[in-house]
Amino acid sequence: MPFLPISKKDMQERGIEQLDFICITGDSYVDHPSFGIAIISRMIEDIGFTVGIIAQPDWRSDADFKKLGVPKYAFLITGGNIDSMVAHYTSAKKKRSDDAYTAGGKAGKRPDRATIVYTQAVKRIFGKDMPVAIGGLEASLRRFAHYDYWDEAVRPSILEDSGADLLMYGMSEHQIVEICTRLAKGEKMSQLRDIRGTAYLCDPRETPYGAAECPSLAQVREHKEEYAKACRIQYDWQDEVYGKTVIQRQTSKMLVQLPPAYSLNTPELDHVYELPYMRTYHPIYEKEGGVPGIKEVEFSITHNRGCFGNCNFCSIALHQGRRISVRSRESILREAELLTTLPNFKGYIHDVGGPTANFRAPSCTHQLTHGLCKGRKCLAPEPCKNLEVDHTEYLSILRDIRKIKGIKKVFIRSGIRYDYLIEDKNEEFMRELIEYHVSGQLKVAPEHCSAAVLDLMGKPHIEAYKKFQDKFYKMTGRIGKEQYLVPYLMSSHPGSTLNEAVELALFLKSLKMRPEQVQDFYPTPGTISTCMFYTGLDPYTMKKVYVPRTAEEKGMQRALLQYFRPQNQRKCIEALIKAHRTDLIGNGKECLVKPDEQYTAYMREKAAAGKAKGGKNNSRSNHQGHGNHPNQRNNPLGPKGRNDRWQKEKGRNGR
Repeated sequence: MPFLPISKKDMQERGIEQLDFICITGDSYVDHPSFGIAIISRMIEDIGFTVGIIAQPDWRSDADFKKLGVPKYAFLITGGNIDSMVAHYTSAKKKRSDDAYTAGGKAGKRPDRATIVYTQAVKRIFGKDMPVAIGGLEASLRRFAHYDYWDEAVRPSILEDSGADLLMYGMSEHQIVEICTRLAKGEKMSQLRDIRGTAYLCDPRETPYGAAECPSLAQVREHKEEYAKACRIQYDWQDEVYGKTVIQRQTSKMLVQLPPAYSLNTPELDHVYELPYMRTYHPIYEKEGGVPGIKEVEFSITHNRGCFGNCNFCSIALHQGRRISVRSRESILREAELLTTLPNFKGYIHDVGGPTANFRAPSCTHQLTHGLCKGRKCLAPEPCKNLEVDHTEYLSILRDIRKIKGIKKVFIRSGIRYDYLIEDKNEEFMRELIEYHVSGQLKVAPEHCSAAVLDLMGKPHIEAYKKFQDKFYKMTGRIGKEQYLVPYLMSSHPGSTLNEAVELALFLKSLKMRPEQVQDFYPTPGTISTCMFYTGLDPYTMKKVYVPRTAEEKGMQRALLQYFRPQNQRKCIEALIKAHRTDLIGNGKECLVKPDEQYTAYMREKAAAGKAKGGKNNSRSNHQGHGNHPNQRNNPLGPKGRNDRWQKEKGRNGR
């Protein structure tokens, strides 16, 4: 099956005079099921419509938007696989120099706020009556009034900002089929007001009854308490079983978000992933070296969707949902066999996973009829007593894939929930994971070690990680392999003071762990953690939350996690002074950093000033590195166990 049309020439070769739908994306055109636009466009084709792709149009002129002509029914617009602002800027708001979803990795091929810019261009060029539906992660997470980190302000729903007629949130396969079918039957976009998984704007007088109402745009802009309340309402009703319509007044119109679309069942998900994808980037990008984003997923298999882990800093709960949907064993094996036929396949499957690789079933049977518990988490701070843990089917699938001729190795790289894994009384999965599916390093995500911070992250306490770590290394030793854990860690999350950052640095030191990269908290649109960052409140308790805001403090917290780097010495010293932990500045084995000349001179001056006053200076801060500071905490990490292991993190990609 060829790529979908990207030019008039392609249309002519297929005998198409006018396309039914035209998709516009902020990414380069990659026809692979890891790219949302590939799935949506192939779904449209699958139900009998013609569809073309305009990838990364030059928004500074009209030519690219016009190159496929006028669609018969509608334009469908997405900013791409990730939010365009995240694609463009680091968590420090510095401009990125590359873009993994653009040919050649070049930055600057899409505008800031791509969904808005593209939609406004289409409405300007083709007229306000041209039907436009928006979707993808950027639209999905900005569907309500939301705090925008880059503007440092609350923006209205992206529907209002863009002028689009309809918004699809979530994965959108069910929505796109119904939208296309009904438009073809003669309905107007403005009449599509009953499709689950969509949102629209209307006159307040047309607001449906029985909805959960969020505080308005004006209210959430004026009062942070109202913003926090709105955040909780939006999350509380994002369940496909008991979820209801959620409304929020924008500037003059009412935003109406209908309940979430139902998760795809197994036959539906099988069908989606077995559509005739080309499974690579369009050949027009060959001269630029291709699209870097395909490399990690080209030989990977998605077997599930959704995540009941529901971390507060993650967008999955508001986008894909917490309910797990899975593909069948047969479909997964067919894809694995297909991969062996591809020209660049070398025998290695990079991943068999999804948002969380080892979720293959609901967390409990209760949720199938009652939905997932409102305001609660399945794994944090401790596993729910109703949690049902079973890796049997997933393990069986991995075993079957390993038997396929031409497959040398099957890795799992999309993330293992260790807190779920250690609840499994059957050790077979963990043993085979270590023996067959780890490439020397296994990435896991404890994120922090402070219970206070982990509670605000929605993560289990560090004891769960310690339990997993000990089990991992014991089992690795028994198998006779030298493999290491690579923990993802996050600095400056809401709730993390300098004291918590020091605690995390001591945690790393106790394990002799030297992370090469550290992830600063990034307040991306729509998450609970972003709500905390903006409001300084936990939306579920309305209690105040400390938020590291200044570049200086964020830099200090980040430096503490990489205290071993010479270039971080001064910043760490400043952080330890500010945290009243000068006992950790010195040459002792318990210290984090050695004193530099500036600190030594400061201590001499302080001592001399004390003598000049005729009194003995008893300040503990004069005792460098003795580990007996009155504020020094007991190490919360328990027995060091594996302190003889040097775990060096290599090549970790920022998330």
